[in-house]
Amino acid sequence: MGNKINVLMVCLGNICRSPMAEAVFQDLINQAGLSDQFQIDSAGTARYHVGEPAHIGTRQTLAQHGITYMGKARQVTASELSAVDYIMAMDSENLSDLKALTRDRTIKERIHLLLEFAPSRSNKDVPDPYYTGNFENVYQIVKDGCAGLLKHILAL
Repeated sequence: MGNKINVLMVCLGNICRSPMAEAVFQDLINQAGLSDQFQIDSAGTARYHVGEPAHIGTRQTLAQHGITYMGKARQVTASELSAVDYIMAMDSENLSDLKALTRDRTIKERIHLLLEFAPSRSNKDVPDPYYTGNFENVYQIVKDGCAGLLKHILAL
C-alpha cells in the first residue's frame, strides 16, 4: 500500500455501477479537497466489456449531476488486490467473485459491499441498471454508499 488511500469499485462488467461509484467517490473526494490523498479506480469481475466506455446511462446520469467520467471498462486481476486498501463490491455476487480471487486473508478482509457503509439502506446490493435503465436510482444508492465510505475512512 502506498501513501495514497487506494479504493477500487467493482461490479460485473465495469460499465454501469462501478464506474458510477468511482466517479461519485472521486467527486466527493474532490469536493472535500482530498484528491491528493486518494487513488480511485473501478473494474469488473467479468471481461464482457473490456475497453468500452461506461454505459451511456451511467455517463448521462453522472453528467446530470455535474460529474464527467471518461474511464474504460477493465477486468479486475488478483495481483492488483494486494495494493488496494478498500475493495468495494456492488453486490453479493461480486463480493463472492472477488473473495474467490485470493486466498490471502488480509486481502479478503479489505473486500466489502459498498452498501455496508450506507446504514440507511436495508438492501446491501446495488441493483444493476443495465437491464432496468434506472440509473438515477442507482446514482442515489451509490452516493449513499460512497458518502458512508468516505465518512468511515476519515473517522479512522
